[in-house]
Amino acid sequence: MPSKPTACLALADGTLFYGKGFGATGTRVAELCFNTAMTGYQEIMTDPSYAGQIVTFTFPHIGNVGVTPEDDETADPVAEGMIVKWDPTEPSNWRATGDLVTWLERTGRIGMGGLDTRRLTRAIRQQGAPHVALSHDPEGNFDIEALVRAARGFRGLVGLDLAKGVSCAQSYRWDEMRWAWPEGYARRDPAIPAPKVVALDYGAKRNILRCLASAGCDVTVMPATATAEEVLAQSPDGVFLSNGPGDPAATGAYAVPMIRGVLDADIPVFGICLGHQMLALALGATTIKMNHGHHGANHPVKDLETGKVEITSMNHGFTVDSQTLPGGVRETHVSLFDGSNCGIRVEGRPVFSVQYHPEASPGPQDSFYLFERFAEAARARAGARG
Repeated sequence: MPSKPTACLALADGTLFYGKGFGATGTRVAELCFNTAMTGYQEIMTDPSYAGQIVTFTFPHIGNVGVTPEDDETADPVAEGMIVKWDPTEPSNWRATGDLVTWLERTGRIGMGGLDTRRLTRAIRQQGAPHVALSHDPEGNFDIEALVRAARGFRGLVGLDLAKGVSCAQSYRWDEMRWAWPEGYARRDPAIPAPKVVALDYGAKRNILRCLASAGCDVTVMPATATAEEVLAQSPDGVFLSNGPGDPAATGAYAVPMIRGVLDADIPVFGICLGHQMLALALGATTIKMNHGHHGANHPVKDLETGKVEITSMNHGFTVDSQTLPGGVRETHVSLFDGSNCGIRVEGRPVFSVQYHPEASPGPQDSFYLFERFAEAARARAGARG
């Protein structure tokens, strides 16, 4: 006799998927997305941009390299849960300090395996990112009607500000650089002169901060709710706007006035993902919810100014409406998958942003030059100020 299912995924339209549960028990309600990356499941689960979402992994080998604290993008997983094709295997990697199942259980996140992730991914693409309830019960007892009601009752991400919940509570300095063999994470040498950069934390990944430090920046991280006055009091040579979860229009209610204050001070600005969207809002554009978003590590993006195509990592469910960009703001990058906006810049000023993740983690590192471009702009301002 087949074993009894121990996990159930209920979609708001009443569709049900059954499988084998692992990790924590209980029920989580969220938006469901899929990620096509072949590596980096731990970085994906700990990316603060996944707040309010459950991730379906299209790559079947999830868990095979275990987990290690070095790969955490924040202290604990932020995604509500994970859906995989095959049950996680025992880890086989020299860096592993634990296994995926135990890690999920310890951090209160639910996993579900043994279902047709290709079918589930097609449903997401065709119908849009659904609202779902994911339940894990070792006894296999599920109240299906209650799960469907819970999925239908999820309010969704539109109009939802999630950045405050994943931002830091107070300012701090950051000097750790990117991982490199054999020393691992080295520290930036404070004796080397560096431009002062304020990084606004809307859900910043650690590897973004490491990239800023590796590019030669003296980084101070500030909470999402910091005001323009508080940011400018740091006398920054550059301001960075981080990635993060939720609806950019909702977060923009308090972030946009701060960004406009920084722009008025004529300081170099660089934004990524949510930071890109909020910079666009501050400049007068609008954002819209996508059907199923972009989540993966193999997204081709074209630089319209050079003709170069970069393979990038992406994780976003909202996008900038390029038709609303005002005069003086140029669209610099577009997705070759669907033509959606992937970058902007202000003409004649060191103010720019991209929708994708140039720090990768996981994914290709084609776009690290953007951190160097920002650091050079900040360095030029520092030099001009003496």
